[in-house]
Amino acid sequence: MQLVVARIGRAHGIKGEVTVEVRTDEPELRLAPGAVLATDPSSAGPLTIATGRVHSGRLLLRFDGVADRTAAEALRNTLLIAEVDPEELPEDPEEFYDHQLIDLDVVTRDGTAVGRITEVSHLPYQDLLIVARPDGSEVMIPFVAEIVPEIDLEEQRAIIDPPPGLLDDAQAEIASNREDS
Repeated sequence: MQLVVARIGRAHGIKGEVTVEVRTDEPELRLAPGAVLATDPSSAGPLTIATGRVHSGRLLLRFDGVADRTAAEALRNTLLIAEVDPEELPEDPEEFYDHQLIDLDVVTRDGTAVGRITEVSHLPYQDLLIVARPDGSEVMIPFVAEIVPEIDLEEQRAIIDPPPGLLDDAQAEIASNREDS
């Protein structure tokens, strides 16, 4: 099975390094020197990681055969894809691969059906579960422990405890009202 583990950003310096947007909880395993990664578009790869380092909080990679800024810039926005055994699980029991979450039924703590996870969106500060509702609409649920306290892979469901207004705008609580000032 293939998992997207990073997206290549802009070139860094003149020796072929690129910034990468990490999309894996295990970068030290998936993005280590020597790793061979497929790419999307496939014409850009496969790419073998020559070196990796952190600079100002960003991961920088250099690939075999990419020796200058022009070649590095040509890789911009390329997705890096690792081959993963579908039976492999993350080391941390509180972590999940996207393929484990997609198609899970989403229910509230009281058992009310919300929908089904169709996608996991990886944002810089948190992940979002994209849930298709039975009425055809979508809801984005922040994938944090306070809102998604339980993932039950055996029962194929995600149990959520949504704050008021997350699922129904009419239930939203107004925190402040500017007209009161």
